[in-house]
Amino acid sequence: MTNLIDLGLQAQFGCTIVGIAAALLPARVRNAVAGTAISIGGLTAAATGIIALQGSTGTGLILPIALPGGDGLDPLLLAPDQLGGFFMALAGLVLSLTALFGIGYAHGAAASRTGWAAFAVFALGVQLVPAAGDAVSFLLAWEAMAIGSTVLLLADHASREAVRPATLWYAVLTHASFLLILAGFGVLTAASGGTNWDRWVNLSEPVTTVAFVLLVAGFATKAGLMPVHVWLPRAHPEAPSHASAAMSAAMVKMGIYGLLLVTLRLFPNGPQWWAVVFVALGAASALYGILQASVQSDLKRLLAYSTTENIGLITTAIGVGLLLRGSGQNAVGDVALVAALLLALSHAAFKTVLFTGAGSVLHATGERDLDALGGLAARMPWTASAFGVGAMGAAALPVTAGFVAEWVLLQALIHTDARADRLLAVVLPITMGVVALTVGLGLLTFVKAFGIAFLARPRSAGAEGAHEASFTMVAAMLIAAIGTVGLGLIPGPLSRLLGAAVGAQDLAVTGFTGLELGSLGAILLDPLALSLLTAAMLVPVLAINAVAALRHPRRQVDLAWGCGGDRTSPRMEYNATSYSEPLVRVFGGSLQTRRSVEVITPDDAPLLVEGIAFNQETTDVVENRVYLPAIRALERFGDFARRLQNGSIHRYLSFSFAALLVVLVVVSR
Repeated sequence: MTNLIDLGLQAQFGCTIVGIAAALLPARVRNAVAGTAISIGGLTAAATGIIALQGSTGTGLILPIALPGGDGLDPLLLAPDQLGGFFMALAGLVLSLTALFGIGYAHGAAASRTGWAAFAVFALGVQLVPAAGDAVSFLLAWEAMAIGSTVLLLADHASREAVRPATLWYAVLTHASFLLILAGFGVLTAASGGTNWDRWVNLSEPVTTVAFVLLVAGFATKAGLMPVHVWLPRAHPEAPSHASAAMSAAMVKMGIYGLLLVTLRLFPNGPQWWAVVFVALGAASALYGILQASVQSDLKRLLAYSTTENIGLITTAIGVGLLLRGSGQNAVGDVALVAALLLALSHAAFKTVLFTGAGSVLHATGERDLDALGGLAARMPWTASAFGVGAMGAAALPVTAGFVAEWVLLQALIHTDARADRLLAVVLPITMGVVALTVGLGLLTFVKAFGIAFLARPRSAGAEGAHEASFTMVAAMLIAAIGTVGLGLIPGPLSRLLGAAVGAQDLAVTGFTGLELGSLGAILLDPLALSLLTAAMLVPVLAINAVAALRHPRRQVDLAWGCGGDRTSPRMEYNATSYSEPLVRVFGGSLQTRRSVEVITPDDAPLLVEGIAFNQETTDVVENRVYLPAIRALERFGDFARRLQNGSIHRYLSFSFAALLVVLVVVSR
């Protein structure tokens, strides 16, 4: 008898087929039908994942394959375990909301037959990666995810020149990720004689070490960890916003799932240096990502670098958990691993809000440059409210899911006995400093993002004429915003459920609206009660404000003399560049910021100033120092190869003769 998990997997294939078929419908109904089908498929995936997360199992979808390899190739198997169920539920919820947002947002090439068909394939791939029970199923789902996202990213290539190079960067790195994972799985398959996960236990240490290096490199590339993060700030700004939201909130989590698959299921007893690699990658990514995000003026580029920061924090939590388990502090290690899943879930919620909010702003104003926005809170109140909640989650402010997740991580770091291990004594203080600095810079970054975009006065005609988003767009943003707050209000049951996903044996969690980590003696007071108390305190303030507004209606007032300047001009306001100036001065050496000031003077009066043009550009240090020199070296090698291949038959015969001589010399020895 088919159980609920098997039915859920079958339903996802059915919704994908309907979504692809709906892409062939006329344009007037295509968005609604295709978006609804994909959204229902996401809800089905979420329900299936939740059932698996609770410990239910099914026979799985089994498909025999006929490929070269003899008896070593197992049948294709889709059967999510508890860890896969968590990531399946996360991906399904995100894709359901982004498809709903896309109904109102998708336009142009993103709303074409190709655009919606690619989104359906992409959604299916993301949802099935954590359901795979063998290497071949995993790689097929991974490639569907990669191809679908690449086509989506390329949607606007005809109208915007920056799309093509961004797609090229993404395509190269995402398929490099695929090749690295393929190589890692190949090593394990050759050593074990099979492709099923269960065959890869108890392999020798040299095999697992080689596989670990290859697989971590591949998964880190997809997750966007430094130094393989460079596709994120290029791809996210150029992709359609509903695709950006899905890629950031769901797709990059498949890289995190891969890291956990390797260390918790395939090789659960790996050496300590594996954990140190995770902590190093995570801490560097978190700090570098938030530094870059804090000085960006492009809203979607800011969010892309913020994703590198968030993924870095998640990877740091995984590394700390593995390090503590390896040193015998299992209870604290379990808390750190639960914190990693809480961070992943909270990031999925608030990044869905923020990227869809950025898409709503772009749709209404045609701008994503913060310096050209402003005043949107009055023109787009629903978008502003949702984006504000998402910004609070990203800044880890109470009572959001981001606050709870980072609180749990900090509790794990604080309650670690560093005296038990010299390695812990070195790693943990550095990790705590990085996390603290990252949290502080995150708060500054998202105060800037919300304040500059939505408050003060409009700085451009697009912002002046902005309008609220359509119903489906607003609904998707508000649901994600409610999730961002809701996950922060019920951390107790959620943490207990996630403990099973990471195999926590010594996790003692109690509370419903509060959270008590009994194994550590740490208590998070009831966030729901705190929220109600805050709301009660706000009631008299709002009442007084309403009465004052009725007694003193707003009217236009001529302001007094403002030192010869126009005091009502938006040019008198802080913008994103000026807000970030103190950070640029402090971290300018690390960010390699370039500035230029041009003073414009009349030809007939060189002592008078007609205008001043200021330009500030922050570049990606890793891209400039690592990738661009490598690309230039490859171009020089290509030029050299082109000179060798000049079409001369005499030169080709000389090459053949020289090769023959080398072969004869080698054979004769």
